[in-house]
Amino acid sequence: MTALTSTTDRAPGPRARAAGTRGGVPRHHSPARHHVGFWLVAATFTLTMAFSTVPTPLYPLYQRADGFGPFVVTIVFATYAVGVLAALFLAGHLSDWFGRRRVLLPAIALGIASALVFARWSSVPVLLVARLLSGLSVGLLTATATAYLDDLHRQARPDASPVRANVVATGANLGGLGLGPLVSGLLAEHTSAPLHTPYLLFLGLFVVGAVAVVLTPETVERPEPRPRYRPQRISVPDRARPAFFAAAGAALIAFAVFGLFTSLTPVVLRDLHVASPTVTGLAAFLVFGSAALAQILLARLGTRTQLLLGLGLLVVAMAALTAAVRTADLPLFLVGGAVSGAAAGTAFKGSVSTVLSLAVPERRGETLTGLFLAAYLGLSLPVLGLGLAVQTVPVRDAVLVFAFLVAIPAALLARRFARR
Repeated sequence: MTALTSTTDRAPGPRARAAGTRGGVPRHHSPARHHVGFWLVAATFTLTMAFSTVPTPLYPLYQRADGFGPFVVTIVFATYAVGVLAALFLAGHLSDWFGRRRVLLPAIALGIASALVFARWSSVPVLLVARLLSGLSVGLLTATATAYLDDLHRQARPDASPVRANVVATGANLGGLGLGPLVSGLLAEHTSAPLHTPYLLFLGLFVVGAVAVVLTPETVERPEPRPRYRPQRISVPDRARPAFFAAAGAALIAFAVFGLFTSLTPVVLRDLHVASPTVTGLAAFLVFGSAALAQILLARLGTRTQLLLGLGLLVVAMAALTAAVRTADLPLFLVGGAVSGAAAGTAFKGSVSTVLSLAVPERRGETLTGLFLAAYLGLSLPVLGLGLAVQTVPVRDAVLVFAFLVAIPAALLARRFARR
């Protein structure tokens, strides 16, 4: 899907050099504005990712309202993943050419459109359209916002370590994914319109997010002449390709685990005789909240250590998750989810840090897009297979196969990082 290219022959355009920039990044605003902009973008990033998981605890309500089964839930989720992958492949790298803000604003507009569709209708075709729009929004936003935060941090604190930007970016990503189902699960239990109220809330927040992005300074000087359009390619120095692919593999495995908890948690919990939207939202929140917390607590560890710890812990977490499902033990399922989230979050943090260290400044968004392409392939393909499997085999057997498919590659990658 992507072409791997060397960055050794790429230099900032003449306009960037004439403007007195570093890596094509303009210096037209004060560090204080970049500092404020950093937190505005982080909040908007969190909001958009939270919205993408709002439907998770609501799927059983949609099923009762429209009479569809778990397989349709899987298709709806797959539609979201297709939107993410399409946006990443076709446009995720464009912020390197047009600017971070000029890509973030269309991403927010797509989120607003998705919220409007969700809030107005609830049939299956409309769910597919709304999830596709949400996926396109996330695909445009993830790599762009991550690169934007890195840019803003460098401009606000030129002599500081990049650790803060990395932690905030991955924390906003995964923390947002956890907040969405928690908020919608609580609203579903305590409002009279559970399939509409969460989306109306996020619709208003999206408008605030758009204003926040408008107020944030741009950090990319558009190259002259503007590059000819092409789909996503991965720009990494030749010597760094093995490290990039290893980091992408870790991100793929981490997001496969996240995908389980964002798409099929209601199915698994129903097998455990749990139907509460609040509990479903809490289960997803535990996974992503643990991921964000682990990233904060382990931020000072070396990148290699983060990858080793996260991948190794994933093997243990998959064993706990399998035992919980096979014994119908809800507390063990929640504990397994929390450990899974902490492990996957740590591995993903190591992946992002690795890729940021490999990317040249003027191609940072493009390189990150390659990482997120791998991550969202991990989010979609294994979960789609799991969704198909539960149509013909018991949930406990399907989860066992899923855990095996996560644990073995995680162990092999951990061994690779240990030997590096």
